Order: sequence, then C-alpha cells, then structure tokens
Amino acid sequence: MTPCPTERIALFIDGANLYSAARALNADLDFSRLLEMYRAKGVLVRAYYYTAVIEGEEFSPIKPLVDWLDYNGFTVVTKPAKRFTDAQGHSRTKGNMDMEIAVDMLELAPRLDHVVLFSGDGDFRRLVAAVQAKGVRVTVVSSLKCQPPMIADELRRQADAFVELQDLLPEIGRPKVS
Repeated sequence: MTPCPTERIALFIDGANLYSAARALNADLDFSRLLEMYRAKGVLVRAYYYTAVIEGEEFSPIKPLVDWLDYNGFTVVTKPAKRFTDAQGHSRTKGNMDMEIAVDMLELAPRLDHVVLFSGDGDFRRLVAAVQAKGVRVTVVSSLKCQPPMIADELRRQADAFVELQDLLPEIGRPKVS
C-alpha cells in the first residue's frame, strides 16, 4: 500500500481470527506499531478491535489486551461469549462478532477510501463486496503461510488486495514471550 496522506483508512480487526493466525505463525503482535504503520499511510479514521469476552470470570486472559487497546487509540467492541455443551458433551464458548463488524463497516464506509480487514473468515466475502460497491477499496490481512491457511479463498479473491500477515511481522510483530 503506497502512502497517500489524504486517504481515509479504517481498520477492522476480528480479534479471535487475528489471534489464531498470529498464534499459527508463532508470533505476537505489537498493536501500537500497527497503528503507527497505518497512520503513516493516510488518515486513520478509526481502528476497531472486536472480541467476545467471558463475563463473570475473575481473570480473563483477554482483559489486559482489551483494556490496553481501549486506552491506546482503538475502538474496542465486545460482547459476552455464550457457553454451551456440544453433542459430545464438551463445554464450548462461542462469541461470533461478524454482525458487529459488518454493521460498523457499512456505517463508516461512506466516510472512507480504504478498509483494512484483519480476518480470513469467508463469511465476510459478501460484506467486502458491499463495501466495494460503495467505492471503498478493501485490503484483507490474514495468512496463507500457516497450516491450515487462515484465509478463505473466496475472501482473498473478493478483496482488492491481500496482505500476508507473516510479511507484516517485521513491522508489527514483537519477540514472542515464552
């Protein structure tokens, strides 16, 4: 992405999806460097981070990150995760943020030139098409270089540009804490 000082950019980060891709690449991300990188490319209108949280837990591993993001330039969107028991009797947690991402992206699209979606979820293909129809370029950031690949082929093909997360690690990664 070539810097354009007047290009209006917004980031939409599917927290669970980005976390899974980074973990598959054995990487930790530096979110302050991520903001700096996109601020250098244009006018960063908004940086959203979406994640489900488990309510009522004394300590949630996501809480420190959510607090840090909230105080450091991100608009954090959370909702309670749902607990359920699957057919095999295992306790599972579900916290899909697709609808929140879709609504926010469509609402903000008229005031943007470029959307950067950090997710490989194929469910977003139609959303990307709808945002493109409003004249907004869409870049998707995810990974093909992990097993299994984290980017759905239909989403990668729909996007105006695909950025391999591993290629961004020199700019936005940080040493993995053991």
